[in-house]
Amino acid sequence: MATEALAAPATATARPPRRSGRGVRSNENLAGWLFVAPVIVILGLFLLLPILMALWVSLTDWNGQGSPFTGGVPFVGTDNYTRLFTEDGLARRDFMTSIRNNIYYVALVVPTQTVLALGLALVVNNRMLKGKSFFRTAFYFPSVTSSVAISVVFLFLFANSGAVNALLDFFGITGPQWFADSRGVLHLLLGLVGVDSAPAVLADGGPFGLSWWEWLSGPSVAMMSIITLVVWTTSGTFMLMYLAALQNVPVALDEASTLDGATRWQRFRHVTLPLIKPTTFLVVTLGLIGSWQVFDQVYVMSQGEPAKTTLTPAYLSYRTAFRDFDYGSGAAISFVLFLIIIVFTLVQRRVMADRDVEPRRGRRWRQRVPEGGS
Repeated sequence: MATEALAAPATATARPPRRSGRGVRSNENLAGWLFVAPVIVILGLFLLLPILMALWVSLTDWNGQGSPFTGGVPFVGTDNYTRLFTEDGLARRDFMTSIRNNIYYVALVVPTQTVLALGLALVVNNRMLKGKSFFRTAFYFPSVTSSVAISVVFLFLFANSGAVNALLDFFGITGPQWFADSRGVLHLLLGLVGVDSAPAVLADGGPFGLSWWEWLSGPSVAMMSIITLVVWTTSGTFMLMYLAALQNVPVALDEASTLDGATRWQRFRHVTLPLIKPTTFLVVTLGLIGSWQVFDQVYVMSQGEPAKTTLTPAYLSYRTAFRDFDYGSGAAISFVLFLIIIVFTLVQRRVMADRDVEPRRGRRWRQRVPEGGS
């Protein structure tokens, strides 16, 4: 009995009460929120709040006079959005024209600048290349130069009596009127074979107020000059991204594939490209976002002309709001453009996602099956 009485307090003292860690964790959480609070406040005031204000403006018929948050501003709901897609009129036609122009712009700029950036990165990453620092600086220099200054220079280059047409005349080619000819490149090519007007099949029946002939016009020569400018100025930035990715590729893998008899193309395709796939995803994503937001070059070089063949949604949003004083429609165009960028980014992410996740799971499952089991 005495032994049991002595054993009881010993057991009680052997198990001290558990200390709750909530106090320490709560202090850590509080410290974390205090550290991020300035950033949250700044982003909320200068990013989230303006976006919400612009969203409200897109639901009104505000003309820029006074405050858009007073009771005197007409509330129109989604009329500014439906006018862009369903109502026949100049607003929908201009918006769909800008979408068509930007689709051609994205289709040419994103692949070209990605391939060019990768090619430049491969060149400056070559071990046998002399003067690497010079070439890296030369390729990257257009990216840090003012886009307005470069746009003005390109205006002189692509003028009717500019250097580009002079070079074409040297080879016996009559250069086009770059910022006066509203015909698309595909229409120009068809004109060489005698097709100068729309066939009956393509003359009518196109979606969103544009005929199929207009949808299939291709970019104008003015848009091609802007595309050339953008590809030249953006490839240097993406080259640096690819260069950093190439320098992180293990040299042992390349040497091992060489010993296995792989050619240079096989090493590039099966070793280098898979290892730099995350960088490619980043480059394409940034290229898509930047291509749908093109504004500076259009504003300086063409302002949507000739015949609205260089009109883009970003410039149309600016012109509608700050020239036509229709701030509701201008904000609506900007939010539609935002949704377009989100959709294209998600689609591109799904397309470039890894396809070997499910097969790996299947292999792990098959490895768990005992040998000889049925």
